Amino acid sequence: MTILGGLQVSQNGDLANWIIPGHICKGMGGAMDLISAPNVKVVVTLDHIAKDGSPKILSECSLPLTGKRVVDRIITDLCVFDVDKNGDGGLVLVEIAAGLSIDDLRERTGCDFKVASDPLPLMLEEIEKEP
Repeated sequence: MTILGGLQVSQNGDLANWIIPGHICKGMGGAMDLISAPNVKVVVTLDHIAKDGSPKILSECSLPLTGKRVVDRIITDLCVFDVDKNGDGGLVLVEIAAGLSIDDLRERTGCDFKVASDPLPLMLEEIEKEP
């Protein structure tokens, strides 16, 4: 298993995590090596919404790709999606933040998704910040 941060993820499991065009980049690092290892499960963590208010989970990534159809699970601050690579494809909601409705989540996600028969509550703990 490998766990990576991401900038964008598509509903098909495409990952963009190494460059934003027009910004300085020191290189792509080892992400391509990590996701291309055989039999590795790829989990991507990211904020659900970008600073500009746009969704980071999309029908198709608009940023340069690190890998195509490589992501197995997406963990955000709002939910957890599994990527269905074998069946009909697309995302399956398996956990959702307490107090957030599925309709609210659909408004904040840039693609359609299926809902597991009984999505679990996302277990987030508040992190206390020092004053």
